[in-house]
Amino acid sequence: MQQLEPAKQLFPFQVEDWGNTEYELAFEKQKAYVRDRIDGKRSDTLVYTEHLPVYTLGLRRGAEAHLIWDETALSEKGISVHKSNRGGDITYHGPGQLTCYPIVNLEKLRDLHAYLRIMEDMLIQIVSHFGLKADRREGKTGIWIEKRKIAAMGVAVKSWVSYHGFALNANNDLEPFSGIVPCGIVDGTVTSLKKELGFPVDLNEVKDVVSQAFLDNFKKYLT
Repeated sequence: MQQLEPAKQLFPFQVEDWGNTEYELAFEKQKAYVRDRIDGKRSDTLVYTEHLPVYTLGLRRGAEAHLIWDETALSEKGISVHKSNRGGDITYHGPGQLTCYPIVNLEKLRDLHAYLRIMEDMLIQIVSHFGLKADRREGKTGIWIEKRKIAAMGVAVKSWVSYHGFALNANNDLEPFSGIVPCGIVDGTVTSLKKELGFPVDLNEVKDVVSQAFLDNFKKYLT
């Protein structure tokens, strides 16, 4: 796990970069952080990671049916499959995609739907930093550029401490999304900052933008 440089720690929350991680190990580490946050042994923490290739299944009914590739294809592509206790459908995580896990006390908010709406506002702000116009789509989760999904969300809370979070497609390969019906999308596609801009982005810059946007949108709810 690599810590961000001290100059970037000027936030009322901790920022950690776990680098490349196996999803299951990162999930266990999240749960440990949640327990520590509930027990007052840890402050609010914003975690960044890039998962090794994995499809994760959320709690939405029918999520398993949206896995298209069979075991042979999954093995050939080197993609694992894990069930998760986050909300939402099936999605893909992989290198070049920034996955962010806010492990924060939401006692001041106590409204999961409001938390998701604020997170959507934050993601729109982040994407706009790169000169792209993103928005919500009625009846659908995540953030979109027209009918192209650029960020997915799935959260959970325990004793009003949040975990899981969002995944922003930055420089990641989009081909694995063809092995699933991502987030149950049947009338749209998936995109990335790289695809929309025509060139790769600096992930360190993206992390800086996310940290500032998180502060802008959640400062009054942090404890």
